[in-house]
Amino acid sequence: MSIKMLPSAGLVLIVSLGATGAISAPVKIVGFDDMSCRAWVKSKDDAEQRKAYLAWIRGVLTGHNYANPSQAVSSVSSGTVENFVDRYCVEKPLGEFSDAALRMSDKFSGRNDPITK
Repeated sequence: MSIKMLPSAGLVLIVSLGATGAISAPVKIVGFDDMSCRAWVKSKDDAEQRKAYLAWIRGVLTGHNYANPSQAVSSVSSGTVENFVDRYCVEKPLGEFSDAALRMSDKFSGRNDPITK
């Protein structure tokens, strides 16, 4: 998947979430082959990979804003995104950074709870 397509992948994910209005089954993540926190931590030493991951996460947040304009995520810096995902992955080392992106959209949109049915 090219880096230019990554924000679009996040947009597709969030638009599909907004269209259903709820998450009743595991979300099919359109992203990288390895979305683990382990891959996120490892990317700290690979500037290009980290840049791609950050672009994907910012695409998820943009998609959230598109699908939920009344609960839009405020403009956040890449540093804020990186810090949020770093903390998430410290707390959940066996988790996936895609989940961190979704939790970030929950927190920064003012909803503070995951979308539920």
